[in-house]
Amino acid sequence: MKLYTRTGDDGSTSLIGGRVGKDDAQVEAYGTIDELNAFAGAARAAALAEPGMQRLADMLEEIQQELFDCGSDLSYASPRPEQLKTNGEMAERLERWIDELDAECPPLRRFILPGGTPLAAALHVCRTVCRRAERRVVTLAGERQIHPPVRAYLNRLSDYFFAAARAANFRAGQPDTEYARGADVFRGDR
Repeated sequence: MKLYTRTGDDGSTSLIGGRVGKDDAQVEAYGTIDELNAFAGAARAAALAEPGMQRLADMLEEIQQELFDCGSDLSYASPRPEQLKTNGEMAERLERWIDELDAECPPLRRFILPGGTPLAAALHVCRTVCRRAERRVVTLAGERQIHPPVRAYLNRLSDYFFAAARAANFRAGQPDTEYARGADVFRGDR
């Protein structure tokens, strides 16, 4: 099988069950999720290169699998319920992971600047790309019906990436850099 088909040379692409323009909101949504998956893979590679980050790397691998599920659920022209892969349990598990990671870190007082260790910086990039993917899915949901667990998962996932970035910095002994021009905005109670 060849990697190229030439069928997209006219600016269109295939959905499961139809064809649309490559700039269609549906393609933009699942394409941004694919981009996020690539960044999550880079973050996972960084986690595997650091001692004490295996569990974080394992979480990221599961997230990559689930991002494929999200993209799959958005790639149907007319999905049937039995074809959909995402569910509410996925976002609930992310909440447990967020709580676990957040419990390791000192309380937040101010907004923090993205960065720190290379792993934490990669996770902050994932957070921002995840927010963009979520915005693309919200746009798509305004045009046609989507499977609601995808939107909930992406909303929770950006919070996960924030918690994971803070935990990566904390484990490495690298303090988060607070936004110096801001006031205290968090009370410090979890």
